Amino acid sequence: MRRIKSVAALSFAALVMACVQASAQSSVESRLTGLRLNGNEPIEIESDKLEVRETENKAIFTGNVAVTQGPTVLNAGVMTVFYAKDGGSAATGSSNIDRLEVDGKVYVKSDKQIATGDSGVFDMKSEVLTLSGKEVVLSEGNNVLRGCKLTVQMKTGRAQVDGCSKGGRVQMKLDPSSRQ
Repeated sequence: MRRIKSVAALSFAALVMACVQASAQSSVESRLTGLRLNGNEPIEIESDKLEVRETENKAIFTGNVAVTQGPTVLNAGVMTVFYAKDGGSAATGSSNIDRLEVDGKVYVKSDKQIATGDSGVFDMKSEVLTLSGKEVVLSEGNNVLRGCKLTVQMKTGRAQVDGCSKGGRVQMKLDPSSRQ
């Protein structure tokens, strides 16, 4: 198990499904209200294997990757942490991280929200998260949003879900009883 404090960016797990009241279309844009970065809480990372490639400025966690920060949980097959060339260190887990990539049945849960996809990228500099796959699903209780790509701008909370393939459609199911 390893703690990498600035991987707090994994708080992208707070993928809150805002109750967007829009019809299904090729792209749905909304503002996420619960998505936050929290650098104050420690991060715990567990995996079957950790490979540090210091000359490439990266650390690769493979096999049953489990990341926990407070109420947020991320599970994936592989997580690669790319350190900035100007001061980051994969060996020590220092905080100068350029981006994170996750692959292999990505599952993110925070409080009541769940997001799943095939892969994800979090760019630390631009603070943009992209979750993609054959089917990306965001859910909160009985509210479900499906597409193939989710892009979240962490600074503004603005999120966009795109449909699958050219002309594909976003699918949304909203449960009126969830308003309570």
